[in-house]
Amino acid sequence: MRDPLIRATAMPADTNPYGGVFGGWLMSQMALGAGALASRVGRGKAVVVSASDFTFPGAMAVGDELSVYAEVAVKGTTSLTITAEAIARERNGEATIKVAQGTFKFVLLDDANRPRSVAAAAEEGAL
Repeated sequence: MRDPLIRATAMPADTNPYGGVFGGWLMSQMALGAGALASRVGRGKAVVVSASDFTFPGAMAVGDELSVYAEVAVKGTTSLTITAEAIARERNGEATIKVAQGTFKFVLLDDANRPRSVAAAAEEGAL
């Protein structure tokens, strides 16, 4: 099984006005995990330029542990498109449920914050 890129526990501050875990919190955790992968694969700075195709097929409760998994779906000239999924594990057990999935597009940047070639990262042995 693949390893999660990030794990976090949903806390009371992460809830919406109805008491459920806020979808925006889920999206931010997914962006952190996808960003970690983009920086690792791209061997440097990678910034998110779009986020799309989000679905929230399940719900998690305060205290549940969130694991974010991601993989590179598309390698562009200067960008990486990464799909991410968020899986919640109940606090006091082993039951899991997919609570979110989405797609992030990152652009690789050089030290001057200009787009950098994905192929150059591949030459460095990252891809």
